[in-house]
Amino acid sequence: MPNPKRRHSKSQTNKRKKSVGFNFTGLSLCPHCKETKLSHHICPHCGYYGEKPVLIKKEKKKEKKK
Repeated sequence: MPNPKRRHSKSQTNKRKKSVGFNFTGLSLCPHCKETKLSHHICPHCGYYGEKPVLIKKEKKKEKKK
């Protein structure tokens, strides 16, 4: 099996790797709060999956300092 005769330079390696690009995950809008979320995931803003509430967010109680 043949081996390369010379080392590939960094720029040549980067030129080859740049054509691969990035795979962006699918984003969609939450039907409840209209914020962007990942497809097929629970909305991190409101806790809904589709039209059903899945996560119930607890409201933080603010304590007054005396």
